[in-house]
Amino acid sequence: MRNAGPIESPTDPFASVPLPTSKVSRKPRIEGLPPGVSRDIFGPPDRQETRPAQGPSAAGGTAGKGGALPPAAPPAQPWPMASEKEPAQPAPVFGTPERPSSFEEPEPPRRRRLLPAIVSLVVILAALAYVVPAVLMSGSVLRGTRVAGVDIGGLTVTKAADKLRTELATKLSKPVIADIGGKKETIQADEAGLELDVVGTIGQAPSGFPTPEEVWRGLTGTTELTPKITLDAAQLARTVEGLAGTVDKPAREGRIVFNGLQPRARMPENGVLLDRDDAIRRISKAFLNGGGNVVLTLRPAKPATTPGAVEEALTKARAAVSAPLTLTLGPKQVQIPPAMIAANLTYQVDGEGRLVPRFNAKAVLRQVENNLVDEAQQPRDATYEIVNGKPVLVPSRPGRGVNDKLLARDAEKVFDQGGSRVIPVRLGTVAPTVETSRIQGLGIKEIAASFTTTFDCCQPRVTNIKRMAEKLDGYVVRPGETFSLNEALGERTVEEGYVQAGQVVGGRTVNVVGGGGGQFATTLYNAAYFAGFEDVEHQPMDYYSARYPAGRDATLLWPDPDLKWRNDSENGVLIKTASTPTSVTVTLWGVKRYDKIEAVESERRDFTPFRREVSTAPDCVPTTGEQGFTIDVTRVFHKDGKVVKKDKKVTTKYRPRPQTVCTGR
Repeated sequence: MRNAGPIESPTDPFASVPLPTSKVSRKPRIEGLPPGVSRDIFGPPDRQETRPAQGPSAAGGTAGKGGALPPAAPPAQPWPMASEKEPAQPAPVFGTPERPSSFEEPEPPRRRRLLPAIVSLVVILAALAYVVPAVLMSGSVLRGTRVAGVDIGGLTVTKAADKLRTELATKLSKPVIADIGGKKETIQADEAGLELDVVGTIGQAPSGFPTPEEVWRGLTGTTELTPKITLDAAQLARTVEGLAGTVDKPAREGRIVFNGLQPRARMPENGVLLDRDDAIRRISKAFLNGGGNVVLTLRPAKPATTPGAVEEALTKARAAVSAPLTLTLGPKQVQIPPAMIAANLTYQVDGEGRLVPRFNAKAVLRQVENNLVDEAQQPRDATYEIVNGKPVLVPSRPGRGVNDKLLARDAEKVFDQGGSRVIPVRLGTVAPTVETSRIQGLGIKEIAASFTTTFDCCQPRVTNIKRMAEKLDGYVVRPGETFSLNEALGERTVEEGYVQAGQVVGGRTVNVVGGGGGQFATTLYNAAYFAGFEDVEHQPMDYYSARYPAGRDATLLWPDPDLKWRNDSENGVLIKTASTPTSVTVTLWGVKRYDKIEAVESERRDFTPFRREVSTAPDCVPTTGEQGFTIDVTRVFHKDGKVVKKDKKVTTKYRPRPQTVCTGR
């Protein structure tokens, strides 16, 4: 262009670039410099403020003043380096405003939403990890539960109980071998009454809704339970008594025994007795620890008499039967011959170790009193006689007679100290032992019940059964009275006419004086059972015997166990007995209160096999094996064609009776 002046190159490379200006000051505002570029490139601050704007208007203005050129640009300054200035700060990204260094960058919104979600998920998974297995485990025994090696975890309580009975009962039924003075006796678990308490054992295991701790233990570990075991104290006591019967050697007191008219001396001997209480403790502990061996203690037993006391009594006994005794009553007299004296004279231990004479004057008077007193004058006890099938009361009466207690005192003085062998006696009024008032007006009119049991002839036990029947015949039980068989019979002794016979005691057959009492007790028990009287006390036999009704037998020993029943009727009960060489019968007379009384038996169950044993003992008694079982019996009362009453069922658990083979001589 013609009027255009020459174009000059600007010294400022950014001079041709319009700079943003502030709305207020219209001064150029520099921002967003590239990294490493300093504001100094625009010159000193005062120059930056006064530099005229460039562009066509600026050029025109300059030309109007004579066309003067703008001032020369200052010399170029070297590019400032970071090392020559203040420490370099991280430059902001080109085109973005600077921010204060203390400003914190806000968290992105996405991260704020993600963290709570993760926490919730973890909580849900943890809850499911507990709840799911807890629900699956609830209602059953906690997983991993074991009882003596038997795993019952995860089973219902019923199935766990069945498994324990099947698998654990055998493990816990290990016998105990008892050493009694060198003699070995095997005691089986059933003889000790040992039973696994299944309910108590499972009751220790968690079986409800499990806690988190139980869930963890069920998934990762085991729970060991100790089996609960019970022992029947009464059964174990009977077993120990049976053991004692095989090893006891009671101290033998010195005695004087007459063989005809010849007195014989038996010297005292020491003995040994099983310590019963200690044996029960030791055997119980052995069974609870899983069986094994145990040593039982024998205690020495010392007699009260001495050899010197026996020799002294022997001398006096010879003198006692050297001549008769003469009883005088006025002009009447009667002699007691030496044979009668010997049959009724015994020597017993007093409290000081001496043997003193005891004379049975009452038995002697029964044989000779008629020679001193007319029979019509003698006292008579009230009793009943059965006439034409009906009980007839025979009233009592007082009488005259010789006082047997005074006669016994006088005769014993003669036998012990010597002196005249003539004894004056006096008659006195003698009251009857059983008064009429005691047994009359009791309404005894008919048979209430009768029962018979049988036995093999000619065994020693038959003697004892017959003796019991004789002693009980005519006994009267008043209304409301509780009858005790042991109280009525008293202790069974040789002096009372009993003999030694076999008796099952605690599962072992031993010889005792009066053995066979269980047969008579069973007969009486069934008579009272079908008469409807209240059962107060009876103990079933250990083993079942076909000669007795299952679930309705009773055992008897002195002083325990006993047989007791109560006359809960409004009438008296007369006991009449009868015996033959092969049977005994007990009949109860009174009033028949029910049309019928029946014994309803359950099916036999829980059969247990018997074991076989071989014995070399010289006193071994062979036995036939008999399996054990359990049976329930319920007494049902009928009247007017309907059931009017039922007793609570009686459960009897018979033990298996071992088969014993005797190989000893």
